[in-house]
Amino acid sequence: MTFVDTNYFLRFLLQDIEDQHREAKNLFLLAVESGEKLLSSTVVFFEVFWVLRSTYGKDKQILAATLDKLLKLNVEFSEHRILVESVKIFKKVNLSLEDCYNLVFARSRQVKSFKTFDKNLLKIFEGT
Repeated sequence: MTFVDTNYFLRFLLQDIEDQHREAKNLFLLAVESGEKLLSSTVVFFEVFWVLRSTYGKDKQILAATLDKLLKLNVEFSEHRILVESVKIFKKVNLSLEDCYNLVFARSRQVKSFKTFDKNLLKIFEGT
């Protein structure tokens, strides 16, 4: 099993440093061909999101599409299902990805009450 860090995903997705892009792409292809398990974390997923948003200025539509692509790679993220659901909600509503994640996480734990001062987030939580 191999852990994949943020910079590998960024080089693969951005294709901005040719030799690093090629190395990252080869890792993902080889894992598919060989059946090697690739693993990453929820923190890495959010790091990719934050770098794409803050450093590269990607808009919400591009971010959502890129995150979908990331989750479809042959990589097991911790809380993979929660991340997939978070991106689905992120595409549909006017919430941050972090709020969408917290919403899905809370639902996954079957919480009855969600304490926040964010009225939009609370409305969406109560509406489901």
